[in-house]
Amino acid sequence: MEKSKSLTYKIMLHKEPEGSYTVTIPALPGCVTYGNDVDHAIDMAKEAIELYITELRATGQAIPDDSMTLEYSLNFSEE
Repeated sequence: MEKSKSLTYKIMLHKEPEGSYTVTIPALPGCVTYGNDVDHAIDMAKEAIELYITELRATGQAIPDDSMTLEYSLNFSEE
């Protein structure tokens, strides 16, 4: 039996004016979902990632991940 590989994905949650969240997964182009709150958005992201990976496997495409990506936030002050 083949050992499963651990995949890592960074997700970006953007709060919408009405309070819900739009979620994008940068490593998976076009993978976007939504959630009513942060927990729901994360759950929806997990589901979207699983479906995206399933489609990549079904079509024989490479499965990217963020395991080699570093993340850092820069803050700037407006003058």
